[in-house]
Amino acid sequence: MKKTLIALSVLPLFLLSCADKNMERRVAELERRVTALEGGGVTSTPSAITTPTANVQEQETKPEGPLPVFKFAEEEFNFGTVKEGEQVAHTFTFTNTGDAPLIIQSATASCGCTVPNYSKDPVPVGGTGQIEVKFNSKGKVGNQSPTVTVTANTWPKITRLRLRGNVEKSADAAATGPVK
Repeated sequence: MKKTLIALSVLPLFLLSCADKNMERRVAELERRVTALEGGGVTSTPSAITTPTANVQEQETKPEGPLPVFKFAEEEFNFGTVKEGEQVAHTFTFTNTGDAPLIIQSATASCGCTVPNYSKDPVPVGGTGQIEVKFNSKGKVGNQSPTVTVTANTWPKITRLRLRGNVEKSADAAATGPVK
């Protein structure tokens, strides 16, 4: 009877530890998939992940040789408060302060309301470039913070630019709402 009580009291601890290990394994697998999708390569075993909160930059290896370097005048732009439906445009300017020509491979926005545009030409060492970002506030009421993920031949490969601001509901949008 005593052995049965001890076994039954240890059983929940055993089940919880198994669940935690299973959860850890599932989290590690999900992080491996996210890393692969963000361009960090495919890892075949969870043991290759250093920590559960490891980011892509920690898993990449720095390339040998001269590299270009982004030097942005600003990586975040606050557009203040605008009325719903207004469009905001901002140009992020950068200088290549590295030792090799800088090539932007892609610039993608976090949502369809934001559209980045950039030069496809290499930026020489010491040269400047621009990434123009347009934000359409239609249907986007409240605080907004869309991001643009820029992938280039730099180290680290990914740089994030951000717009911030507040969109107020316009009087026109309220008038064209549903009939009460």
